Amino acid sequence: MNVLLISTYELGRQPFGLASPAAWLKQAGASVTSVDLAAQQLSRELIATADLIAFYVPMHTATRIAVRALEQVKAVNPRAHLCFYGLYAPANEAFLRRLGAQTLLGGEFEQGLVALVQRLSENGHASLKGGQREPLISLGRQHFLVPDRSGLPGLGKYAHLTLSTGEHRTVGYAEASRGCKHLCRHCPIVPVYEGRFRVIQREVVLEDIRRQVAAGARHITFGDPDFFNGPRHAVAIVQDLHGEFPHLTYDVTIKVEHLLKHSDHLPTLRDTGCLFVTSAVESFDDRVLEILGKHHTAEDCGRTVALFRGAGLTFVPTFVAFNPWTTLRGYREFLAAILRLHLVENVAPIQYAVRLLIPARSKLLDLPEVRELVGEFDEAALCYPWSNPDPAVDRLCAEVLEVVKPARAKHKSRWEIFGEVWKLAHESCGIDAAKSIRVLESTDMLPRERIPYLSEPWFC
Repeated sequence: MNVLLISTYELGRQPFGLASPAAWLKQAGASVTSVDLAAQQLSRELIATADLIAFYVPMHTATRIAVRALEQVKAVNPRAHLCFYGLYAPANEAFLRRLGAQTLLGGEFEQGLVALVQRLSENGHASLKGGQREPLISLGRQHFLVPDRSGLPGLGKYAHLTLSTGEHRTVGYAEASRGCKHLCRHCPIVPVYEGRFRVIQREVVLEDIRRQVAAGARHITFGDPDFFNGPRHAVAIVQDLHGEFPHLTYDVTIKVEHLLKHSDHLPTLRDTGCLFVTSAVESFDDRVLEILGKHHTAEDCGRTVALFRGAGLTFVPTFVAFNPWTTLRGYREFLAAILRLHLVENVAPIQYAVRLLIPARSKLLDLPEVRELVGEFDEAALCYPWSNPDPAVDRLCAEVLEVVKPARAKHKSRWEIFGEVWKLAHESCGIDAAKSIRVLESTDMLPRERIPYLSEPWFC
């Protein structure tokens, strides 16, 4: 059976979501071709010869691009079995089925893909009678196989790391776990995993990284939703990794709550080559943090920043800067907090414009006040639309987005971009721009060491 796996977008990473199932399907006897539309063209020939075409949809942007690509696929090969797998497959089940998707797989999807291929191989399209047999969401514990990255573009085609010296490093991508122990209401992981997570066996993770190092990787991004969901598992991996590749660096994502709870592991991260830790701070407004179910406070963020400075580690916060509870004053206070905590260099400019996304099945919809503010589900946008009660906030969001767009911000420093956003935020309230800039310039803006960063900005 010919299987075509398609990834559309994964933050500039070589997609684990193609490499992992490719290994499983090849072991099951399928002929597998993997195509990453972020770096490759999808040829008519590949579409026409495929028996099963499966789109990997781990995030919102990836799903929207996949929906657009689906029309080409159906036009070229109407006989192929169509599958969507990943976090956003079960969330958009009804919509995707109306578009022609016959199988949807969420959670631990590898076993489901193998079962689907076996069913189709045995019975062809006759096996479709009675509908999908594979579970829509599977949280079964799997013993993973080492991902098969053959056929994917080389690591040099993906995002690179820029160090403070200006040096660029080729970046690999690995996962040590899936899912998350926490129930943040705005997170797309929660409707699928419901507070559970699954580890990928240590020997599998290490072998995957060994192969990427052999392919030129000098830095690894761990894509786990929270690297400290299983801290012993995570720490053992980076200790083994550092022992084998002492010059290899890496970055991880960890929740503020876990950074405080497991702060004794921060020196270990530093000593094993961790260059920075990304953390979804989201807001410095305690009411917003409570609505989102973040289980940390603005004060906790300040404590975390202090812990990182003491440990000699770099903290990289991400935010949902614009949400239904953002006010013009609150946005100015948000920028002031970044300034006060000396985080301007640590924040990717796109973070100043990120707007709350409310996808299908979002746990935010459990809150009556959220249900009252959203409109009907927008299938074209794959989310529930909302507007801020103050139209001036939405106008400010659009203006900030123009300032931080990569094409416009490309040749500016993070301080320069922050200054432009600061000016917009104050002008939106009628505060004299010249006066607000003088306040900014009076702040301690001595040159600081640049923060290492990935060339693809963190976005969904």
